[in-house]
Amino acid sequence: MTTKMKFIAAATLLVAGSAFAQTAGTWMARVGAARIAPSVTSSCLTAPDFGDGPLGCTKTDVGSDTQLAGGITYMLTDNVSVDLPLALPFKHKIIGAGSMAGTGDLGEVQALPMTLFLQYRFLEPSSRFRPYVGLGATYAYFFNEQGSAKLTATTNPGGTPTKITVDSQFVLTPQIGASIALNDKWFVDLSYSKSKLNTTTHLSSGQSMNMDLDPDFYSVSVGYKF
Repeated sequence: MTTKMKFIAAATLLVAGSAFAQTAGTWMARVGAARIAPSVTSSCLTAPDFGDGPLGCTKTDVGSDTQLAGGITYMLTDNVSVDLPLALPFKHKIIGAGSMAGTGDLGEVQALPMTLFLQYRFLEPSSRFRPYVGLGATYAYFFNEQGSAKLTATTNPGGTPTKITVDSQFVLTPQIGASIALNDKWFVDLSYSKSKLNTTTHLSSGQSMNMDLDPDFYSVSVGYKF
């Protein structure tokens, strides 16, 4: 009986170890939600600036957004993986700050951060909990920019609507995260990344403004291992 119990225990450990393994050649797909929260530092609007009083020059802030997101991961080795996050476009409000604090929305822009990560996953491939670090190359693509009536009233009162364009940029993105196995196929993935992203917003009225967006990126998803 003792020998039989030992055999059963050893077989159980072997099956458990192989069932949860994230080994070389493994594909993983996930779906969940992601949030981008910019940490904005804005320069003053170039001349003519409309700022006055104790609040100083005209500046802007950028709102956060949460969207449906996921991704695909491929294990190159037992510890090294390539990851491609996927998400719907994020919609960000451009908000008055500085001398325009309290004026509300000045416009809106959609953002699609396209990133490819190279990751290193710690612990054994069979571990239920596998933390990882990554470094990604990101192309922050901005599109469908729209200026509000408030922006036109400030920059070109009585004239044609003021339009906005935001420069797209390449940037490096460091990442930390963890994969938590639920059973032999399903897992939960948590990740956080932050980019040092600087861009310039241009107005059709002739002014421009530099902004350090430095977005924080959070994601929570449920995945399936193939």
